[in-house]
Amino acid sequence: MPRLTERSLQDTLAAFRSSDPTPGGGSASALAGALGASLLTMVAQLPQPRATTQADVERLAAVGTRCAELSEDLTVLVDRDSEAYEEVMAAYRLPKETEETKAFRAAMIQRALRAATETPLDVMRACVEAIDHGAIVATLGNANASSDVQVALELLRAGLRGAGYNVQINLRGIKDAEYVDRVRAEAARLIAQASSIAAP
Repeated sequence: MPRLTERSLQDTLAAFRSSDPTPGGGSASALAGALGASLLTMVAQLPQPRATTQADVERLAAVGTRCAELSEDLTVLVDRDSEAYEEVMAAYRLPKETEETKAFRAAMIQRALRAATETPLDVMRACVEAIDHGAIVATLGNANASSDVQVALELLRAGLRGAGYNVQINLRGIKDAEYVDRVRAEAARLIAQASSIAAP
């Protein structure tokens, strides 16, 4: 079966509606972020921007290019999130009849949970960076596309928050306290950073 991002829109929505646990909220968060970053890219390329100096024109173009890259990164994370969760489920299905198999299963669960945590954390990082660029697009881009910028930022904020929920729930099963504390601190910092960016 093709990856989620290789399917038609109708098939993608059907996959989210199905009773299968993947794709779930993590993939949806990455998809929301990818859509938001794509919209910012579009606005940055529209004619008649408010950029009046050559420096501002170049700044807007650079931001548009970076948002396109972030959209591509988030698109990859749509599939990666589902794959990471499937690895977690596979780890939990490993045999546990002997002490040796129990130890192996426990180690694989911890490994899979870390991967399932790092993926939404990457989504959070990408969304925050795109939100930061969104302030520039809002200031220098075409004024007639201001609603597109607002929609983009709402999608990115949803992606950020949704990914944050996935980070927190996966951390519950991780036994490495130092790792848990570090990731929780970064997730909180990313949420605060996004909140501190002035709304256009």
